[in-house]
Amino acid sequence: MSPIQELVLNIQELVARVPELVQPLIVALAGAIPFVEGELAAMIGLVGGLHPVVAGIAAAAGNFLSVAVVVAVTSRARTAVVDRRAHVGATVGGGLGSLETVKVATSEDTKPLSKGRQRVHAWLVRFGVPGASILGPLAIPTHFTAAVLVGAGSPRRWVLLWQAVAIALWTTVTTVSIWIALTYVVGV
Repeated sequence: MSPIQELVLNIQELVARVPELVQPLIVALAGAIPFVEGELAAMIGLVGGLHPVVAGIAAAAGNFLSVAVVVAVTSRARTAVVDRRAHVGATVGGGLGSLETVKVATSEDTKPLSKGRQRVHAWLVRFGVPGASILGPLAIPTHFTAAVLVGAGSPRRWVLLWQAVAIALWTTVTTVSIWIALTYVVGV
């Protein structure tokens, strides 16, 4: 028995101690974690002995639910910032003798974007929300991609739709790939 087969069997024995109804919930919780997401969560479920369909659906569901929370929070934050800017811009110089000072952000005040965020912005400009959502996981986690898209002003529902498509696509691809590897390469 190879070390990989031994490791997989040990993990399966550990997972077998957890009630069967709780196992998909653990996979969904793992899918909600940025950088783990649906792809690695499905792998955790498969290595743990879950059926590939159950592991994939649980991982994708956990990932999507956490992305939906990120989109909702980012959308509210963006709305608050935009409304505040509109309110402050309307009262500057137009009040009853009180002049508020507003600092305008210049390129010197803003931090440079990370390489991953630069890629997502480039994909957003080039391919729109669908392309940025589908290609985004190649650069940064879906949680960050969704926050960048909503923060850039993309409609919340459009971002959620394409994030769901991207999560389903990438989770399916990785689940099938890992299942094939475990079945035909590792032999577990």
